[in-house]
Amino acid sequence: MTDIEEIEKSVRIRLILLNATVQAVAFGAVCALGVFLATAWLLLKGGDVVGPHLALLGQYFVGYRVSWLGSVVGAAWGFAFGFTAGFVISTIYNRIASSR
Repeated sequence: MTDIEEIEKSVRIRLILLNATVQAVAFGAVCALGVFLATAWLLLKGGDVVGPHLALLGQYFVGYRVSWLGSVVGAAWGFAFGFTAGFVISTIYNRIASSR
């Protein structure tokens, strides 16, 4: 195998694999922002009953309520959930991609 072929192979491998930590932070940030913005939207919209469906997140995210403080708590839980999901997904992807 020539030097160029070795370089091409190593570049291909590096391009195929994901950085699990970066992927996890990106997933976590998107989930945190999603929960925060959904809660903030409902609070700004107002009404007699504010967000009964979103309030069900309190069953999974301890301390979450449809309130401004709850939006911060939900964002923290969303980041933790997204970080874990992103890390697991990218790790599984990397193992499958490197086995090929």
